[in-house]
Amino acid sequence: MDAIRVCAEVPGSSKSTTETINGSHEFKISGYSLAKGMGIGKYVASDTFTVGGYSWAVYFYPDGKSPEDNSLYVSLFIALASEGADVRALFELTLVDQSGNERHKVHSHFGRTLESGPYTLKYRGSMWGYKRFFKRTLLESSDYLKDNCLLVRCCVGVVKSSTEGPRSYNIPVPVSDLGYQFGKLLESGKGADVTFHVNGERFLAHRVVLAARSPVFRAQLFGPLRNKNTKRINIEDIEAPIFKAILFASVQPGTFSPGALLLFSNI
Repeated sequence: MDAIRVCAEVPGSSKSTTETINGSHEFKISGYSLAKGMGIGKYVASDTFTVGGYSWAVYFYPDGKSPEDNSLYVSLFIALASEGADVRALFELTLVDQSGNERHKVHSHFGRTLESGPYTLKYRGSMWGYKRFFKRTLLESSDYLKDNCLLVRCCVGVVKSSTEGPRSYNIPVPVSDLGYQFGKLLESGKGADVTFHVNGERFLAHRVVLAARSPVFRAQLFGPLRNKNTKRINIEDIEAPIFKAILFASVQPGTFSPGALLLFSNI
């Protein structure tokens, strides 16, 4: 099977595309009151999840991440949990309002202009988030805490850049069976517009098909010396089976031998 190569864009051109691959994760923190007092810098972590080919995890610090805050705030971060260098990403951390009033506490990179661009994580364990995410006394009296549980939603958009040159495609071209189809048409006799009479037998055919496939029939049917009556043609001095073989061979490439061609041209 042959193939045709098609170029979909202007040769010599290229295009650079930068976009984000987005993903999200929901982290439920149950038993909040029991997590308190574990110590400054201690955390509970979500399971890892994958976005943009990297693993990520959410870290919640019930007593805060920094000693200078003296456990007055809870801290919330998202961390790169797999190997990577200079991973650029957008982040969103949401503390869900569990009262149903939709008054979520949201810190987001998405949907706003970033003066310094996306955040860059240099290595595994690099974090983005807030040491003073929420004052603990306010959190414990808010609708964010329900049944001793907190619900955190995290969205990550990993920035990816790619450059594309002209696209080309190999389109398979099936082997032609046109000769076979013409043979079936000849066999059926449908739409025939010429009849050959050979020793008492009739053979229906199609003038245009014969002329297109055989120079002998082209001359016989459309040449300057063609028969006056091209709808009925009498063939003499040839056996009907031989004529039938020549007729069918004429519409199928590679089967019309020079000997048969010479034989018919002398009729």
